[in-house]
Amino acid sequence: MFKASRLTKKAASLVVAASAVLVFLSASNVSASGNEVRFELTDNPGRWFDTGSAIAGNRSLAVASPGVLVKFSGNSNTVHTRTSLIYPTGAAGMPHNDTKHSDGGDDVTLTTPGLYVFTCSIHPYMFGAVIVDDPKTTGLDLGSSISLINGITVPSSSDLATRLLRTFFIATNPANWQDYTKDTPWQITYPNVDVRVDIGVVNLPAVLNARYGNDISLAKLSNPETPAVGEIWVATQFETTSGKEKPGTVSAVDGASWQVTRKVALPAIDMNNPHNMWTDKDQNVIYVTQWFDDKLTVYDRETGRLIRNVSVGESPAHVMTLTDSDRLHVTNNGDDQTGSVMELAPLATEVLRKVDIGRGNPHAHWMSHDGKTMVTANALFGDTTQYNFHTDSIEAILPVGGPFSHPLAAGMMPDASKYYVANLLDSTIAVVNMDTHKVTKHINLIKNYDPVTGAITGPVGALPIQTPVSPDGKNMVTANTLTGTITILDTSTDEVVAMLPCDPGCHGVQYGAKQGGGYYAYVSSKFSNRMLIVDPDPNSDGNPVDAKIVGSVGLFAASSTQRDDAISGNPGMGGQGILPIPVVYNGWVQNLPPSWSNQLTTQQRNPIK
Repeated sequence: MFKASRLTKKAASLVVAASAVLVFLSASNVSASGNEVRFELTDNPGRWFDTGSAIAGNRSLAVASPGVLVKFSGNSNTVHTRTSLIYPTGAAGMPHNDTKHSDGGDDVTLTTPGLYVFTCSIHPYMFGAVIVDDPKTTGLDLGSSISLINGITVPSSSDLATRLLRTFFIATNPANWQDYTKDTPWQITYPNVDVRVDIGVVNLPAVLNARYGNDISLAKLSNPETPAVGEIWVATQFETTSGKEKPGTVSAVDGASWQVTRKVALPAIDMNNPHNMWTDKDQNVIYVTQWFDDKLTVYDRETGRLIRNVSVGESPAHVMTLTDSDRLHVTNNGDDQTGSVMELAPLATEVLRKVDIGRGNPHAHWMSHDGKTMVTANALFGDTTQYNFHTDSIEAILPVGGPFSHPLAAGMMPDASKYYVANLLDSTIAVVNMDTHKVTKHINLIKNYDPVTGAITGPVGALPIQTPVSPDGKNMVTANTLTGTITILDTSTDEVVAMLPCDPGCHGVQYGAKQGGGYYAYVSSKFSNRMLIVDPDPNSDGNPVDAKIVGSVGLFAASSTQRDDAISGNPGMGGQGILPIPVVYNGWVQNLPPSWSNQLTTQQRNPIK
C-alpha cells in the first residue's frame, strides 16, 4: 500500500497544474442553475451516463460541492436502474437504488464528501461518477473509506478501491480501451488531479500508474496451431457503423484461417447493442438479442441477410433453444415481472408465451441436454430458478448470494446433475445440485486476493460474468471482468485450478470444437478488440490444471471482410456474447446435420459417453 509521504511530495510539485484542473472540473459539470449534476442515460458506448462535457476524455464524471442535486434523464431505447455501486462509507441517504425500470426521471441529493459511482443493475458496466468535494480541504475528496452496495467496505487507498477507480476510467472512455489495430503502447488517460484518501493527499494518476502500469506494450496477435471446426461469432457490441445511430455489430471469425470474414450491422433496423447469440438445430440462422432495446433479431448465417426482428420485452439478454423442440427462450433482463422469459416458435416465427420463473430480471440462463430443464440467474433478486418444461412448473427458487450479489450467468453440467451461478458483485460461484435443489458450495473467487494490499497468492477472479461448462463436463471457464482474468475450474472437485490473463472487461465465454478432437474456449472482452483462444485441456488428460492461451485474434475488419455497413468507430470493440458454429454442447451436437456432424470426432459427437 502507498504511504502518504511517498506521494504527497510528488503531488506538491503538481499543485499549480492540479488546481487549474480542479477549477475546470468544478465548472464543467455543474449546471449553471446551481449545485446540480445532470446525467443523461444513453445507449452510446462509454457515455452511458453522459454529463455532456468531458474531463480528460471522460463524459461520465462530475465534481460538485456538498448538497449537489444529481438528476437522471433518459435517451435510451430500454429501461435502466440508477443504483449506487460505490459511495463514501456512512454517507447520508446511501445506498441509492432506484429500481423503477425506467430510463431516468429521478434524482438524488449528495451531501457527504467523497466518491459516488452509479450504475445500472440491468447493464452493470454503465457507470457515472460524482466526486462531492469539500472546498475547505486540499485535493478532491474520495472519502476515507468506500462501501459497495453489497456491503463490502475498504479504505479508499486500498487496492480494491483503486482497481475499481481504474476500471471506471477505462470503461467510460473509449480512448482508454485496448486497441490492437495500433502499434503504439496501450495508454490510459486519467485526470491529473490530487485526491484526498484515508492516508492523505495523493496524485491520482501517480497512484494508478504505479500500481497497474501505463504505456503497456500489447502482445502480438497469433493464430492457434490447430484450427477450429466451423466459425466463431462474437457480439462486437460497441463497434459503430456509418448507417446507424445505435452501436453494435456481430463479427464472424473463420476457424480455419482465424480471419474476420463478415460484419453484420443490420442498418435497416438500426440494430442496437447486440449482446448474445444462439442458432437453430441446422445452424442456418443466428438469433441475436438487442440488450439496449426490446428486440430479438434473426438473420441468415451465410449471407447476413435480415430475416425478422421480433419484439420480446425490455433488455433481452440471452437466447437459447430447447434440444427437443428447437423452440427459443429469451431472458428479458429489464423485465421485473415473473413472466420475464419469452418462449418463441422455431426460427422465431411467433411469440408463444411468457414463461413464469417466479422472478424477474433474469440474465444468462442455460438449458439441459434433454430439453427438460432451464436454470436462470435472476440478477436483481440474488437467486436462481430451476424450471421444468415437461411439467411446466418451477422446481425450485434458491438464493445463491446476498440481496445485492447480482447473479449474472449460469452454466450447467452436460448430464444436468448440477449447475453453477456466477455472482457478479460477490465474486463467488454457487454450485447447485439439480436433484436435491440445494446449494452445495460457494466458490470464493477472491479468496487468494487481499483487497487492501492487492496481494495475490493463487488464482483470482473478481466480478465473474459468463461461466459455461465444457461439452464433456470436465472443466468450466469463467471470464472475470474486474481482475481481467480467466479462471479454470475442475468440475470433479469444484476447485479453481488455473488462472490466465485476459483483457479489460473480460466478459464472454463459449466452447467450440477443435479439429481432431477436444475443445477451445473462446473469450471476449468489452474494452478490447481481440478474442482469446483457450485450450482448457492441452494434454487431453481430462485435467484442466495445464489450461493455456493458445492464440489471439483481432475482431476488427480486414479489407476482405464482408460487411453491410461501413465501420465508423470502436473497431471490433465491445466483445460480449460468443457463438461457435457448430454448437457442440451435449443435446445440441446430436441434432447437427451431417454437413457439420461429419467434421467432428466420435467423442465430440457424443461428448459424455
